[in-house]
Amino acid sequence: MKNFVIIILDGVGIGELPDASKYGDAGSDTLGNMAKKLGGLNLPNLQKLGLGNIHEIKGVPPAQNPLASYGKMAEVSKGKDSTTGHWEIAGLKVEIDFPYYPKGFPQELIEKFIQETGVKGVLGNKPASGTEIIKELGDEHVKTGYPIVYTSADSVFQIAAHEEVIPLERLYEICRIAREKVLVGKDSVGRVIARPFVGKSGNYTRTTNRKDFSLNPPEDTILNVLQFNGIKTIAVGKVNDLFNYSGIDVRAKTKSNAEGIEKIIEFNSSEKESFIFANLVDFDVYYGHRNDPEGFHKALQEFDSKLPEILATLDETDALVITADHGNDPTTPSTDHSREYVPLLFYRKGHAGRNLGVRKTFSDVAQTVAHFFTVNNSLKGTSFLEE
Repeated sequence: MKNFVIIILDGVGIGELPDASKYGDAGSDTLGNMAKKLGGLNLPNLQKLGLGNIHEIKGVPPAQNPLASYGKMAEVSKGKDSTTGHWEIAGLKVEIDFPYYPKGFPQELIEKFIQETGVKGVLGNKPASGTEIIKELGDEHVKTGYPIVYTSADSVFQIAAHEEVIPLERLYEICRIAREKVLVGKDSVGRVIARPFVGKSGNYTRTTNRKDFSLNPPEDTILNVLQFNGIKTIAVGKVNDLFNYSGIDVRAKTKSNAEGIEKIIEFNSSEKESFIFANLVDFDVYYGHRNDPEGFHKALQEFDSKLPEILATLDETDALVITADHGNDPTTPSTDHSREYVPLLFYRKGHAGRNLGVRKTFSDVAQTVAHFFTVNNSLKGTSFLEE
């Protein structure tokens, strides 16, 4: 079939990068620390591929004959968010660092937001956990109708609203206006994120109707390169939003890891000569940001249990990369992303696994994809296809 599949396990880092202390992430190790905290991880199929050959993970020993080639990748771009991570995987080095707002957004920015969107006021305007801020301000939001605006350690402008107070389409419209008219120039945050929720006082819960409004990548990515060369590009899940749909032929939106996995299986079973780029976001959004190692491990086990079914859709002409975009260590006091290496598993049916070592940039993935499809490009990175 000659498909190339990338699966991003969102937030699944594998040990601190040398510059982690600059980001407040010294000691972060999403997989390693989680394994220590829980007394070991149980991921037999990832273990067979070679996950334990990359890094010491209690409960996941090195495989004697790993089915995949294995290694880890360092991030050279600034930051530690999903946008930067995915763009680098797609072949860019992101030289700019997006603006951050550790004390909340300046008043003139909030006033511009109110003026452009037509809302009557805002609540919050501070860094916060998304689950905690709706507990804190949900009642006042329902009473006033004001959207809840907040940020995090990432470059994000998040807008939370109850679906019965501000309907989804109106919330999306507010976010779209904020993206296009407010968060521009020096305030061009990486993402504006709609964060809808439902429920009653004391029991508010976020829904799966989240929507990200990203910037366009500053240059062509592997998606654009392949599209230009007539190779079908298929994006599954959050990938669509993170690239602002640039270079994507088929857009498959998903609301859960389970749905994303089914889309991966479906596309790889039916498509030929295609690039399938998928993000499984549940690890990050539901467990990393909530410091829930038990839930994180369970989500990894659910992916692990479906891995044989994913591999069964691959023949000798296909290739699969399993990696991540950043860390999100659920055992540290922080509820934000962590600056970490990401795991690299490269599977081709019938090929013996080899040690790919420590890659200098996530962009080695993009060059490997380009090499696989034999397309010329000016992307960053070095192919590991023949290593």
